[in-house]
Amino acid sequence: MSTLYLAIRSVECLCAISVLIQTLEFFRIQPALRESGIWAWSIQRKELLHSPLWMQRLADFIYQDRQHQLHLMLRAATATTLFFGMNSVSSVFLFLSTVIILIRWRGAFNGGSDFMTLAVLTGLLITHVSQPLVGTEMAYRAGCWFITIQAISSYFISGTVKLFDAHWRNGRALSFFINGAIFGPLKENSIYKKQWFAIASCWSFILWESTFPLALMGPLWAIAWCSIAALFHFLVFWHFGLNRFFWAWLCTFPAIIYCSTELRLF
Repeated sequence: MSTLYLAIRSVECLCAISVLIQTLEFFRIQPALRESGIWAWSIQRKELLHSPLWMQRLADFIYQDRQHQLHLMLRAATATTLFFGMNSVSSVFLFLSTVIILIRWRGAFNGGSDFMTLAVLTGLLITHVSQPLVGTEMAYRAGCWFITIQAISSYFISGTVKLFDAHWRNGRALSFFINGAIFGPLKENSIYKKQWFAIASCWSFILWESTFPLALMGPLWAIAWCSIAALFHFLVFWHFGLNRFFWAWLCTFPAIIYCSTELRLF
């Protein structure tokens, strides 16, 4: 079994877990999306009043309660098939399904994790749809590199944005966010309020994220940076409950590690 095939299969299996978790969450909040709920389609539909009639009718059909429930059931079933292998049909469906859900939430339901999920699904779409045109190996490599570039860019941009933010440089950002997290407000003797710890933690995040492109220098570099990323996202989940972020970025790690073997510098 080639490392390239193993990388794609790992991405598919991790993506299956990520999409299933997201879909189950959408099942949980279905009552809020009904006409009697706080996110009723009739409210958002007003934004389409100046759109073509066919577009309004299509949206009305897709976002009806019964159709939405069927959509989520098909999404969960299709995501489950990823454990056994993806194909062009499942990759197209999951990509379009994600776009439909993002439109329903005016662009994003859970911020960056939604967009990273879409990036991973786009990479898998490239992998399976382009095979008849460029061959299996090239399609797999294109998918891996697309996912890798998206993931590394997200870390690099996040790190450089923090670098230019004074609140991250002086450590205040850490105590501010943790104070409003699950275990907040912080006690006066909390370690997160100690300046030396806050500054050290913030600069650790800044340096790790802004230097993430170094992960492409070789497999050991990739494993090291991805391991830190896994710990970081787990801590974000622990303190803020953002479980989607953990799985959304975890999906990208096999692709990053594989691409580091192709671009090995050391």
